[in-house]
Amino acid sequence: MKTMVDAYFWLLRAVIAVLLAAMVVLVFGNVVLRYGFNSGIAISEELSRWLFVWMVFLGAIIGLKEHAHLGVDSLVKVLSPFSRKVCYGLSHALMLYASVLLTEGSWKQTVLNWDTVAPASGLSVGLFYAAGIVFGASSCVIIVHELYRLATGQIADADLIAISESEELPHSPGTARGKQQA
Repeated sequence: MKTMVDAYFWLLRAVIAVLLAAMVVLVFGNVVLRYGFNSGIAISEELSRWLFVWMVFLGAIIGLKEHAHLGVDSLVKVLSPFSRKVCYGLSHALMLYASVLLTEGSWKQTVLNWDTVAPASGLSVGLFYAAGIVFGASSCVIIVHELYRLATGQIADADLIAISESEELPHSPGTARGKQQA
């Protein structure tokens, strides 16, 4: 099971890299064609916007799995371990609810817009909204897994603060990241 999960996230990273490369080629090529040859790629703006949306949603899946999103932990740090578990469970339950709503709304928008054609590319507008389905379904699985780990006691007390520190901030020697760097 772990190898399937690792393969899924490797695939997400590879797709993100391809999307980013395609965006660079489309935008840079369009700029060169406009300024150098007084022409352009008609679908460049529309397609690069769609690729960006997909890239952000796929990156958010990876960020959720790796607890890479920034947050404020000043309240949670002063709580007892039991209170941290309660906050962790409540926050994940709220995230699950939001992810279910996002998935449901994206599904409805995808179905509603599947027959609508984008003006420049001619692609189905439903593909644009499908990014929300992929994110929502993936995030629901990740969050349910985290809630399962909480319920079965597989999460250490130190891991109950489920955010990452900013890469720009210095890390104190007492933190896990500070110990790794020392």
